[in-house]
Amino acid sequence: MASLLLQLIYNGLVVGAILALAGLGATLVFGIQRVANFAHGDYMTVGAYAALLLDVTWSTNLVVAAVGAIVATAALAVGLHLVLLRPLRGRGLVALSLITVGLGLVLRDALFLIEGSQARQYAFNQAAVLNLGFVRIAPGELWAGAAAVVVVPAVAAMLAWTSIGKSMRAVADNRDLAEISGIDTDRIGLYVWLVAGALAGLGGTMLGLVQGVFDPNLGFNVLFLVLTVVVLGGIGNAFGALLAGFALGLVMEVSTWPLFFGGVPTQYQPVVGFIVLILLLMFRPQGLLGKAQVL
Repeated sequence: MASLLLQLIYNGLVVGAILALAGLGATLVFGIQRVANFAHGDYMTVGAYAALLLDVTWSTNLVVAAVGAIVATAALAVGLHLVLLRPLRGRGLVALSLITVGLGLVLRDALFLIEGSQARQYAFNQAAVLNLGFVRIAPGELWAGAAAVVVVPAVAAMLAWTSIGKSMRAVADNRDLAEISGIDTDRIGLYVWLVAGALAGLGGTMLGLVQGVFDPNLGFNVLFLVLTVVVLGGIGNAFGALLAGFALGLVMEVSTWPLFFGGVPTQYQPVVGFIVLILLLMFRPQGLLGKAQVL
């Protein structure tokens, strides 16, 4: 049972890293651009298919494929921001949110038309499991875990120590005060879409690696969990999203442990995430690292 628990903890950290990176991009977009991007999951899917094109069709390695996915999805996010979302920014939060719902449908249906509904997978040996004694690591999890070890600290350092990261957090905390202090909020908004798209592309690639096979519904299937991370961390709080992603991944995976009230069936893991969200909203509605406000 102890070895199974260690395995679940490892799996939870890998899943948590994916949710943390995806949730970070989504929370920055909402905090800075005031856009609830319901197409964020489909951005992840675009990233997964961009990596698939490079890895399988063009026979590159997975590192090159992941970098290509990051670039492609970042370019997509910035392009859609400039062409569609920025011109409609004055229409209000609800209108923009509905627009992103439609945008997600367009992206998803376009992938179905281009790639079809058949399951896809990356070009590596799925059976080459690495056995470390107490933990068995599937090839996809190994690649995704390696990416998380590199990217998560790098993103956290960027937010904490660089001028762009500090400006992003300042605008998310108080846009008006940030503008008064001389921060170019429009330029920061462009950087936010760039970062959010890049993280979505990497997160989608990592998710495709961990699942082994995927289809155009890949990102849409985890959209609820990504939005849960945004709320759990405190809407607009970057470090809160990182913390909430790992916490949610661990809770969902460990909940399947047989000694945890018999273990939750795997298909009900999203329900566990929903319960966690309800409990947090009941007792700490501002999120893990969010600030309570009096209206």
